[in-house]
Amino acid sequence: MRDFDLILYGATGYTGRLVAEYLTAAYAGTDAPRWALAGRSPDKLAQLRDELGAPASTPLVTASSDAPESIRALAQRASVVITTVGPYSLHGATLVEACATAGTAYVDLCGEPTWMRQMIDAHAERARTSGARIVFSCGFDSIPFDLGVLTLQEAARARFGRPCPRVMGRVRALKGGTSGGTLASLRAVQEAAARDPFLASLLDDPFALAPGFRGPAQPPGNAAEHDELLGVWLAPFIMAPINTKNVHRTNHLLGHAYGSDFVYDEMMVTGPGEKGKAIAEAIRRRDMLAGGPQPGEGPTREERESGSYDILFTGLMPDGARVEVVVTGDRDPGYGSTSKMITESALCLLRDVQGEGGIWTPGALMGAALRKRLEERAGLTFTVR
Repeated sequence: MRDFDLILYGATGYTGRLVAEYLTAAYAGTDAPRWALAGRSPDKLAQLRDELGAPASTPLVTASSDAPESIRALAQRASVVITTVGPYSLHGATLVEACATAGTAYVDLCGEPTWMRQMIDAHAERARTSGARIVFSCGFDSIPFDLGVLTLQEAARARFGRPCPRVMGRVRALKGGTSGGTLASLRAVQEAAARDPFLASLLDDPFALAPGFRGPAQPPGNAAEHDELLGVWLAPFIMAPINTKNVHRTNHLLGHAYGSDFVYDEMMVTGPGEKGKAIAEAIRRRDMLAGGPQPGEGPTREERESGSYDILFTGLMPDGARVEVVVTGDRDPGYGSTSKMITESALCLLRDVQGEGGIWTPGALMGAALRKRLEERAGLTFTVR
């Protein structure tokens, strides 16, 4: 038996603190997992524990990616590890290897597809052998999108007897502060791709996380365009390059349950008419990674709690029949909602699903069980229409 059900690594960082707050508030008494706070500084961990009002007996674990032996020890003590320490391409590889070796379940907030592919190539077989369930991208990138498409395809099979070969994700509303950690991760991806042609090719490949599979051409999603179905203008969506890859990986891991001819894209709705077009063109021209908050910075509590998002998924059949799913969240996507999503993902692995070892997506491994948790506890809705 492991010392802990759950270890939160990176607890004193901006997002890690929100995860710790949520765990402390939402899981107390008999419902509480045996969990520990982990990070580089025992003093900061103790201060955080006191500020949260967590029991004084809450264990503290000192660990750092600069000390690989401490990471290996951490992985051996937990049933599940949550890590919010990014960019993962700079700080995450040792922990993935340690969890894959120790048979420890793992969840993160990674939006770095080139690093994820490197980890799949290096550690997927090790994780299968040990039974470790490694699950990347357990925040806004990419749970609402991954589970949104999964929900739509379930509805399509029930309604039409087969999956939709064409699905479109349209972000209709997005309110909340930008994540400094997410921006740092995206910058790290671009910098790594600039140095390595192979990584650059992965960044451009919609099937980069589905090794050995090559599907049909996918919409590029890098220009302003008019959506005739909705009658609105669309702009490129900054998270689409990671979300679409995760959706295709889920399809791959599920034995191409969405079809080997599946086509999927994501864009942001800017509105109808000339105003919508002008906004879409402005977004296309803007450098989305310039400026913005730094890692450790983020929105205020008021901004997080007043944030929200609304995403429409439309599935089309060859004869024109369609099915829609709307996914909503009740907090800002980058922090308030993400901190709940990653926590519930970890608890889903701990309490609800087993599954084989390997490197998974949330949709492929946890699917309906995670969706149920998110609807009941984390403020998300999944509505079929």
